[in-house]
Amino acid sequence: MFKALVIESTGGTVSTSIQNLDDVRLPAGNVTIAVEYSTVNYKDGLVVTGAGGLVKQYPHVPGVDFAGTVIQSGDPTYKPGDKVILTGWRVGEVRWGGLSQKAAANAEWLVPLPSGLTTRQAMAIGTAGFTAMLAVIALEAHGLTPKSGEVLVTGAAGGVGSVATAILAKRGYQVVASTGRPETHEYLKRLGATTIIDRSGFADPAKRPLEGERWAACVDSVGGNTLARVLAQTKYGGSAAAVGLAGGSKLDHTVIPFLLRGVNLLGIDSVMCPMPRRVEAWHRLQSDLPLDLLEVMTIEARLDEVPRLAAEILQGQLRGRVVVDVNR
Repeated sequence: MFKALVIESTGGTVSTSIQNLDDVRLPAGNVTIAVEYSTVNYKDGLVVTGAGGLVKQYPHVPGVDFAGTVIQSGDPTYKPGDKVILTGWRVGEVRWGGLSQKAAANAEWLVPLPSGLTTRQAMAIGTAGFTAMLAVIALEAHGLTPKSGEVLVTGAAGGVGSVATAILAKRGYQVVASTGRPETHEYLKRLGATTIIDRSGFADPAKRPLEGERWAACVDSVGGNTLARVLAQTKYGGSAAAVGLAGGSKLDHTVIPFLLRGVNLLGIDSVMCPMPRRVEAWHRLQSDLPLDLLEVMTIEARLDEVPRLAAEILQGQLRGRVVVDVNR
């Protein structure tokens, strides 16, 4: 038996409960893991509340991320006792996920836990931090250096934004953090932001396809009109890494920034990301993310607190990262 957060749907109404489940309920997978920690990402908020219509079959166990110890393995890549991480692959969405004391997965979805990280730290990073690292890697692959100028992080107090801010600051960049929450300003400065601006500056549609050049690059978790304004303000040859859509999925813009300024719009996918890139990102996180700041941006929760936290993350009320101890 194992304990899990279970979502059920009755007449279109979604409910959650903590249940004790038999091992035979685990999904198919050649590796069984004793989960130690999971987390709450934006997608978890959609799944747990039913807001995103992502779950097609109930009952369902959510949790797009987990980290723990291998119990059984039918693949020679892993053996009992190995520490592993799983993020993405639509686990927690179309397959049962990690907000549970046990999980089953295919070996090719797992990443060995880097030696410098604990399973708790791995979930403090989670998909949000992993995505932030992928964005930084992509921006640097397109020529970004600390000498390039200011790097904007939108939705900076959220999970992706917090980790992106800390990584960029450690790597010597001038980080401009955009947020609509004044109470997070000191927090963002502690993470390394050199300047903080209010998100309202990106609220109105651009009057022109090109505005004054300011940003060497951007890690954008907002999308919508914010991303459109950022593209209009990006410097010649600069790049914007699109990692989220908290402000909307529609992008109303012209191709002018791409044609006249050579701006790059980089799509960052963490779900189906190929394994070599995953391993690179996790090893970069180990070296490029200050672990003391990771602790600053992290709160710990129990399984029974997840429904409340899921609602809060959708409302933009959570700051930083959440680690869920599934054994509490």
